Amino acid sequence: MSATIEHVNTAAEPLRVAVVIGSTRPGRFGPTVADWFVRQARIRDALTVDIVDTMTTELPHAFGAEAHPSVAEATEKLSRADMFVVVTPEYNHSYPGTLKNLIDSHHTEWQAKPVGFVSYGGISGGLRAVEHLRPVFAELHAVTVRDSVCFPNPWGRFDGTADPHAEAAAATMLDQLIWWGEALRTARAIRPYGK
Repeated sequence: MSATIEHVNTAAEPLRVAVVIGSTRPGRFGPTVADWFVRQARIRDALTVDIVDTMTTELPHAFGAEAHPSVAEATEKLSRADMFVVVTPEYNHSYPGTLKNLIDSHHTEWQAKPVGFVSYGGISGGLRAVEHLRPVFAELHAVTVRDSVCFPNPWGRFDGTADPHAEAAAATMLDQLIWWGEALRTARAIRPYGK
């Protein structure tokens, strides 16, 4: 038995990337890193960018509690995204609890979509946080791309302006995200995930 696959034209629409800012600490550095990454993404004509900030998304702290209206806005952005970039600090060799709360409060929004990471922290540049996030997203049926961007000890050294090494890393990660984003968007259009 042979299956017929119709050609699906999804190339005309730009891919939508949701940039998730994971930190909520006072004086946080996340917006500086996220703003820099958003500028890198907007260079690509094939991309449209949305921002989901855990600082402004008031998630319920108890199971079954009523969600704040800001959650509906975040859910809409995550749902319509073709791919995600998580901007995360490293807290105690892992990632922030507020980020885990956002991730766990959504399920189908992540499925069959690629995820990239931009991290920052001490000497490791937040890479331990990224390594903890990869199995979380695998459990949610998302695909994490191999390459990421990291900023070791960025405080006082990185002000959100040009950084050739980081720009090269972002370009590589975006190439991978766009490849996966296009492939998975086409696949979801042919056959919804899980069906």
